[in-house]
Amino acid sequence: MSTVSAGPLESLDQWDDDVRARYRPDRKKEEFRVYDDKTPQVVRDFYKLNHENQTLEFVLAKKAEYTPLNHGEMSIWDAMERLDKLVDDSDPDTDLSQIEHNLQTAEAMRADGHPRWMILTGFIHDLGKVLTLYGEPQWAVVGDTFPVGCRWSDKIVYPEYFENNPDSANPELMSPYGVYDEQIGLDNIHMSWGHDEYLYHVTKPYLPEAALYMIRYHSWYSAHRELDYQYLMSDHDLEMMNEVRKFNPYDLYSKSAAKPDRAALEPYYRELIAEFFPPTLKW
Repeated sequence: MSTVSAGPLESLDQWDDDVRARYRPDRKKEEFRVYDDKTPQVVRDFYKLNHENQTLEFVLAKKAEYTPLNHGEMSIWDAMERLDKLVDDSDPDTDLSQIEHNLQTAEAMRADGHPRWMILTGFIHDLGKVLTLYGEPQWAVVGDTFPVGCRWSDKIVYPEYFENNPDSANPELMSPYGVYDEQIGLDNIHMSWGHDEYLYHVTKPYLPEAALYMIRYHSWYSAHRELDYQYLMSDHDLEMMNEVRKFNPYDLYSKSAAKPDRAALEPYYRELIAEFFPPTLKW
């Protein structure tokens, strides 16, 4: 991997700073993911709906509805093109379409010489947002994710919006562990419903474990960036979250106003998709 560092990266924080410096030198690290009263109203409205409605009951119902993957079949590229008109209401850092953001992420990884499976993961990581095509509102598709069924971390963006979530009235769900046990493991945790969890189930048969962790948890900022919820993770989960942290700077800092050349890049990504996936997948 090419780098501007004088020597080997000594920590994941240094990795994060290094990627940001190369891909968004015009913006300081603290200028990304700013969620306060100056954040665009559409973002604040999004998180209010998200935090009020993502209950344990809601998540269990959506997992039962979607994880059987009985909503049809389509190719990875078809799913990508269907996202062309979607702009993520939860993201204050870009107004590009999803395919443009995905290409930015993947191309940054490709430029740094990462393995083909990771470049592919960067390209497809937001494909679960096809949930919007099934009529799901954005608050049930995008945004930061978090466990349900236990107390919400105060490190989640706009934690005050949880006060109107019905689960807040259930004492069993408001303890640190809630319905879970210490170090129960992430496979046994119910995350807020959205594109991360959905795409994990779609791609699970085809990708290496590190890629699946990147897909499933890349929006869980209170865990991979703020280091909360570690008491629910197994030792293996703690190790694999380092892979998510390697992925995250490319997802975040590759965002820019410059649009990738889709026509020129399409042959490379079609070949990459065919290397890992069948012509169509169940969704």
